[in-house]
Amino acid sequence: MSERIGGLSAISSRAWQCQSLLIGYPDDALLDRTDLLAAAAETLPTAVGGPLLRFLDHLRATPPGQLTADYVATFDHRKRCCLFLTYYGHGDTRKRGMALLTLKQQYAAAGLALTDEELPDHLSVVLEYAAIRPAEGARLLLDHRAGVELLRLALRDARSPWAGVLDSVSATLPALAGDERTAVARLAAQGPPAEQVGLAPFAPPEYMPHTEGARR
Repeated sequence: MSERIGGLSAISSRAWQCQSLLIGYPDDALLDRTDLLAAAAETLPTAVGGPLLRFLDHLRATPPGQLTADYVATFDHRKRCCLFLTYYGHGDTRKRGMALLTLKQQYAAAGLALTDEELPDHLSVVLEYAAIRPAEGARLLLDHRAGVELLRLALRDARSPWAGVLDSVSATLPALAGDERTAVARLAAQGPPAEQVGLAPFAPPEYMPHTEGARR
């Protein structure tokens, strides 16, 4: 099978499920699954599974306290490493609130229920949805391709071990087209849009942009 999503096979679903877990908060539940995730990653094409196996080696070799501290420092304290994909396209604007509501409705229709602490645009949630509904999830990832690539580049620049997980995500997607490269370059240069009016009239309080504690 191709290493790209065109086939939308069980391999894509398995890859996205592994990536969903590995980009999440490195708690005890994740660390307890490292052997299972390694076994799954070994079944994936090299470009997809290789970066995951290297990241799993990092998980095994790093003390849990250091992992959690690094995760917070990387994703909670660096805007360029934001895991919330609608932020890259909408920033903290009311359009983001509407995008979050649309995503939640899409997930609910597929039977994916989120807790109050989970935002629907968190990359881990998007990948979980893609694992459940590959065709729709692939389109969703492609809709947010510029943000995914910008996050991947930011993690590489920071020499973060989580860059490997994003390398794996990118390897499941088609090669970047010219307009996508332009979108990535624009986002990198300008950053996401600034606040316009506010999200409060357009989304429930739990959808206000914030990273601390979300999807953990």
